[in-house]
Amino acid sequence: MLQENNIFFISVQAGEEGIRLDKFLTEHLDLSRAQIQRLIQDGCVMIDDDALCDASYKIKIGENINVRIPEPQEADPVPEDIALDIVYEDEDLIVVNKPAGMVVHEGAGVNRGTLVNALLYHCADSLSGIGGVKRPGIVHRIDKETSGLLVAAKNDAAHIGLSAQFEKHSIERTYYAFVYGLPNPLEGTITGNIARSKYDRKKMALVQTGGKEAVTHYKTLEAYQKFAALVECRLETGRTHQIRVHLSSKGHHLIGDKVYRATDRANIQIPAIIRSDIKNFGRQALHAKTLGFIHPKTGEKLFFDSILPPDLQQLHQKLRQVSVVEHQ
Repeated sequence: MLQENNIFFISVQAGEEGIRLDKFLTEHLDLSRAQIQRLIQDGCVMIDDDALCDASYKIKIGENINVRIPEPQEADPVPEDIALDIVYEDEDLIVVNKPAGMVVHEGAGVNRGTLVNALLYHCADSLSGIGGVKRPGIVHRIDKETSGLLVAAKNDAAHIGLSAQFEKHSIERTYYAFVYGLPNPLEGTITGNIARSKYDRKKMALVQTGGKEAVTHYKTLEAYQKFAALVECRLETGRTHQIRVHLSSKGHHLIGDKVYRATDRANIQIPAIIRSDIKNFGRQALHAKTLGFIHPKTGEKLFFDSILPPDLQQLHQKLRQVSVVEHQ
């Protein structure tokens, strides 16, 4: 069997003649019989340059079968009546407080329940189209399990204006991160280019060459003995998983992060009274706390501050109850 792009070329060999076409293809391709039958019905299977739509056809020795696998066609996002925590809204843009667990826009395996679905319903399709059909209005993203502030554009002019500010790194963004260990020094700047990991495609990683420049300024706000800390991160750039990658590179993985997690925390002594709460925290303890930018139409300076959601407030209180030293 040969393959060229999305077309498979299969020749019927001695001993294979007389087999049903759908059964034969199921044995040669990593597809179910039902999928093969749909391909046959859709005219995607050719025998010696002739389309054959009969799944029960008995193949003959020497026949050349071509199977074209169509590119997957994703459905356009549809409006969904999902409640939004709206912080600010006008005719040009909308700022929302995204809950943890909500995906910003559809992607692999996710096409419902996203922020885009909710925005399409709330804004009645009046979102900027620059982001593409799948990402109307989206100027920037935060991870599914990260909570906090996000701005979306309602028209193309607002989209262009906001995107320009992100490009110039003039957008003000701070995040609150609850991490393992106590940063040393307590504040500073982490730099390092970020690219997709060569070893795990779900992860991003620091790279010596290539990748995209990333800069994170951090400041320790509270220290819980030495086993954990609340760290404020100010983004100068906005790379995928930037805070998680940068803090992990210094040994300070986010509490609850199942992807970037320390393989050995033997040197971190977590008090027994809170060990279960930390170990079982349900998501990465990261919150997009503040967001500031210039309104792309009015020129007004806008600034928003989001309180910690209930799950992070509870974690914060429990950490403080154990031991806290504040750093101003």
